[in-house]
Amino acid sequence: MAKWAIAHIFASYNNIIITVTDQTGSETLAKCTGGMVVKSQKDEASPYAAQKAAEHVYEILREKGIDSIHVRVRAQGGNKEPSPGPGAQAAIRALSRAGLKIGRIEDVTPLPHDGTKKKGGRRGRRV
Repeated sequence: MAKWAIAHIFASYNNIIITVTDQTGSETLAKCTGGMVVKSQKDEASPYAAQKAAEHVYEILREKGIDSIHVRVRAQGGNKEPSPGPGAQAAIRALSRAGLKIGRIEDVTPLPHDGTKKKGGRRGRRV
C-alpha cells in the first residue's frame, strides 16, 4: 500500500522552500530550501536550486518509506506577487522524476480580499 504525504512548495522570486508533512499537516517529515543547496544568494530561487532541493527531500522521504505525495504550490500571495516563482515547476518535475508518485497538484496561494494597499505608490515601481 502506498504511503502518502503532502509536499508544500513555497516558490517566491527570492527563494524556494519545500516542506513535506504527513497527511494531516501536523508533522514535518522533510524540509529543504534553495539557500541550503546553492552557494550564491542570487541563485536561491532558480530552477536548478529547486531541483537540488527536491532531490534532497526525496532522499529523506525514501528512507522514511514514503512513495506518493500530493503537492501544494504557493506563491507569496496577499497584496504581493500572485504567481509562483521560477522554481515551482522545476521542483515538481524533479520530485516526479526521482520516482515519487504525484497525486493532486493544487495552488494554495492566499488571495487578497481588500486588505492593505500594494507597495510602490500610485504609478507603480519605476525602473
